[in-house]
Amino acid sequence: MARRTLPILKNLTHRPTPGPFLPKPDPNTRSVTYMPRPGDGAPRPVTLIPGDGIGPLVTNAVEQVMEAMHAPVYFERYDVHGDLKRVPTEVIESIRKNKVCLKGGLKTPVGGGVSSLNVQLRKELDLYASLVNCFNLPGLPTRHENVDIVVIRENTEGEYSGLEHEVVPGVVESLKFCSERIAKYAFEYAYLNNRKKVTAVHKANIMKLADGLFLESCREIATKYPSIKYNEIIVDNCCMQLVSKPEQFDVMVTPNLYGNLVANTAAGIAGGTGVMPGGNVGADHAVFEQGASAGNVGNEKLWEQKKANPVALLLSSAMMLRHLQFPSFADRLETAVKRVISEGKYRTKDLGGVSTTQEVVDAVIANLD
Repeated sequence: MARRTLPILKNLTHRPTPGPFLPKPDPNTRSVTYMPRPGDGAPRPVTLIPGDGIGPLVTNAVEQVMEAMHAPVYFERYDVHGDLKRVPTEVIESIRKNKVCLKGGLKTPVGGGVSSLNVQLRKELDLYASLVNCFNLPGLPTRHENVDIVVIRENTEGEYSGLEHEVVPGVVESLKFCSERIAKYAFEYAYLNNRKKVTAVHKANIMKLADGLFLESCREIATKYPSIKYNEIIVDNCCMQLVSKPEQFDVMVTPNLYGNLVANTAAGIAGGTGVMPGGNVGADHAVFEQGASAGNVGNEKLWEQKKANPVALLLSSAMMLRHLQFPSFADRLETAVKRVISEGKYRTKDLGGVSTTQEVVDAVIANLD
């Protein structure tokens, strides 16, 4: 059974009383107001999977910040761990009902034929697009500046499914369908977010079936978006270019396996996996989680010391709030996180500091507008 929490319901009707001590709104903060539809402010249920290792620490960080903001969301919590053979049916049903999930890392045992629960979730819910935003945070020094890359990868087919070796008509049709929809999503994302370029990452010189179809689809979709520049790059060269000149990339669209490698490389360049948000989306559902691979999911030392970095999941939860059409809450959360990083007083060890998870959370809450 889910444990359902409603931390914000009692606060939804509270509004501050106007008076001389309230600051006047800055006329320059926004130009055109967001006009919600009637009923858009109703609290939304979100399936919560704390996960393994540091997962409970960072998901609890999100819960605290959401409560402090009085954000109109509440969580249905399920304890799921990576050593299970399958994702429990009640968890899948909860995500299907709520449409949105926030997830900590699920550890996948290496070898032994154990299926990844992360991959199971993507396939079961047809979360065909993975999105990771890798960008420089003000105040956080990195080797490269002006990095703002969005890596969009196909999430359900390709090498993770072993389909490259099954050269039969049904597989060709499946690969073509998946290539078309991930290409369409990448260009649609670029168009809606005022991005200027989409780069297709491939290995079509060797993987002629899968990557050949992938490039065909990207080229076809590119013709429908003449305002967006399109180019292609072989994955080998892509990795070299990423570590030498990452600012040349904008939106990158990739097949499944390459995207995992490219996203983690871009994350390392831009500041580390602890600060990069991301999520997985399909036609009907979305799961938000730390953007790049949570290699520290099972880090017992981080768990014992309570020093896991919550920034990536906090920024992912801001993405979730925008997905739920709560833009002002998303802006407040993102602004607070960026202030904390920029000030530099509260940072976890991976960012050069000594702070605990809770100290970072308290600092973010203190910086909420």
